[in-house]
Amino acid sequence: MNILLIGGGGREHALAWKIAQSPRVEKIYCAPGNPGIAAVAECVAIAITDNEALGKFALEHNIGLTVVGPEVPLTNGLADHFASLNLKVFGPYQKAAQLEGSKAFAKKIMHKYHIPTAASAAFDNADSAIAYIKKQGAPIVVKADGLAAGKGVVVAMTESEAIDAVMMMMRDQAFGSAGNLVVIEEYLEGEEASLLAFTDGNTVVPMIAAQDHKRVFDHDRGPNTGGMGTYAPAPVVTPAVREQVRREVLQPVVDAMRQEGILYQGCLYAGLMITPQGPKVIEFNARFGDPETQVVLPLLTSDLVDIMEACADGRLADIAIEWADKAAVCVVLAAGGYPGSYRKGDEITGLDQAAAQGAMVFHAGTGSKNGKIVTQGGRVLGVTAVADNLQEAVDKVYQAVPTINFNGMQYRNDIAHRAFNRKL
Repeated sequence: MNILLIGGGGREHALAWKIAQSPRVEKIYCAPGNPGIAAVAECVAIAITDNEALGKFALEHNIGLTVVGPEVPLTNGLADHFASLNLKVFGPYQKAAQLEGSKAFAKKIMHKYHIPTAASAAFDNADSAIAYIKKQGAPIVVKADGLAAGKGVVVAMTESEAIDAVMMMMRDQAFGSAGNLVVIEEYLEGEEASLLAFTDGNTVVPMIAAQDHKRVFDHDRGPNTGGMGTYAPAPVVTPAVREQVRREVLQPVVDAMRQEGILYQGCLYAGLMITPQGPKVIEFNARFGDPETQVVLPLLTSDLVDIMEACADGRLADIAIEWADKAAVCVVLAAGGYPGSYRKGDEITGLDQAAAQGAMVFHAGTGSKNGKIVTQGGRVLGVTAVADNLQEAVDKVYQAVPTINFNGMQYRNDIAHRAFNRKL
């Protein structure tokens, strides 16, 4: 089977790496891909938003399954276009992808179907939003309704900070049209976790829970990012909590979408807060998380292609999904200045040395220049290590990280700290 993978980041490199392990795969193409992905796939220069060109390519290259990595092609209706061409896709249709594309839509579904989440209200007018903030008080959470690359959320500890966030999103258009509508939410106390699941629109099978580290600096300081590192399994999601999330969140939202006349198939990502009252949904994403994928997929022992095809065919219930009893840690190496403005085009050295230390190096924001690998994004690389337990995985990854170097390289030194604070 030929596979077409859409995207070019660290998540897609992890997907390509795992897909390449399937004996059923003859060739992988990736649009647009990156230098790391090029080791296992043929990269093709087609924009992820060009539905017509991607569909034409899939037909011409006898693609048996297309796997969509990022959210933008999903909210742009890529799966719908491929379905119209009788092409098989792993990834939700445009209406289903609204769960990520519109936070107000996701909240409406959760409130209607009694899926546990923070109390909230949506506003298309800054004055009304500010009045609501003054009435509710702080701490409070302000979110841009639309896609903002994981950065459209402000956890405001004071009313003035919340009001500034509203003005930044609505008046200053910091996230473009994504901030035309804002969702203001109750602040939840607890520990965050990410639980991804495979689904065919009926059956829902959770993966291994992971925990992301959003803040750019150690000890969860500094601005939010797209994610500075992850580890799995996350001990805050015990087997009992995982089953509770499947029963009270994941299965109900897929069933709710079906009740609304919307089939949701692909990967469903629940960003959770594990509160004293139980797990509550912070957000849904309509695809694999980044960098969660870089720790979840290395623990999957089943054939990923078999699972994805079963999701697309509506027969997930027939597939056994198995996981290694191990732990994985991913440390993101970011460009200096990220998540603000950062340099590009700096040479990256030490990639082979990191691999020699037993780490997997997933390319996220890299390019190629004069035969050398160079920086091209804010999050440049994701260094992942797998070991028998979390402490060994942490030790292994932090032995590999310093072998890599590029100008201004920054990373967190405390990935998985919450697990150890729980006295594992």
